[in-house]
Amino acid sequence: MSEFPIHTIESAPEASQALIAGAQKNFGFVPNLLGVMASAPAALKSYVALGGTLSETSFTPVEQQVIALTVSRLNECAYCMGAHSGIAKMAGMSDDNLEALRSGAVLPDSRLQSLAAFTATVVTKRGWATEADQEEFVAAGFSQQQILEVLVGVAMKTLSNYTNHLAETPLDAQFAAFAWSPPVSAATAG
Repeated sequence: MSEFPIHTIESAPEASQALIAGAQKNFGFVPNLLGVMASAPAALKSYVALGGTLSETSFTPVEQQVIALTVSRLNECAYCMGAHSGIAKMAGMSDDNLEALRSGAVLPDSRLQSLAAFTATVVTKRGWATEADQEEFVAAGFSQQQILEVLVGVAMKTLSNYTNHLAETPLDAQFAAFAWSPPVSAATAG
């Protein structure tokens, strides 16, 4: 299969151009992920809409990044781990919490750890979080509403993670300091 193009405003299909222009305005550049998604205006529109919806949830910007980074680490998406690490820092996430998310360690902030753990449960159990899983999340200070809001972040990141897997999207220079690679497992180490 040929490489997926990384579109600019000018090269994107007409139905993607306004969204690409919006990204340019918001970020000061067009992230490679959005440039790739521009080939399929419906995919780009869906991703942008889910991102907007996630920002309207009751989660803080840092909590939104906990969800994004947890899903991206579990899906082993190097692009999203790098990009969302940079975004997490811009949102005010501490270095200790960010490093824990990037490595899969326990977060020093117990509330954020509970959010990361519940998000991981949703991903690894493919949505089949048990009543006990849900009760533990609520006992940590979250709401039943937030159980469903986690799904918005999971859906958003699944769309982008899988896009990046298929397209092998290169990390933007703006996020190069946050480059990440999935750990080598014993099964893949040879």
